Amino acid sequence: MSTGIVNPTSSASTAGPSTSSTTGGLTQLTPNDFLQLLITQLKNQDPLNPTNSDQMLQQISEIDNIEATTNLSSSLNSVATDQGFQTASALIGKQVQGVDASGNPVSGTVDSASFTNGAASLTVGSQTMPLSSISSVSG
Repeated sequence: MSTGIVNPTSSASTAGPSTSSTTGGLTQLTPNDFLQLLITQLKNQDPLNPTNSDQMLQQISEIDNIEATTNLSSSLNSVATDQGFQTASALIGKQVQGVDASGNPVSGTVDSASFTNGAASLTVGSQTMPLSSISSVSG
């Protein structure tokens, strides 16, 4: 009888590269998903070679790190959004030049700033242009 058929060490080493290549998908795991995976792993482990508690703690720590990274990314996106709106608001009353969404040139005094779908826009007269398309500011 061969006990090498079920070898958690070799499974873990082969899971490493595939995990790193699917890291983008791991950010979609919820804590409940992780618990389901952990329970399944415990149910299917080799009774002669059970999972080491250090390995379990390492896995939990890795999931916590992924969750923290996801939360940090969300926070940074929020800060960038807020900064874009503050920048657009600060341009009200300033002379700007740029292009609208269709590529038409726009120049004049900024009348208002708006924020739609995560992007700041400026209104110059009857034309609207994205904040990112401004080429110069004066006044």
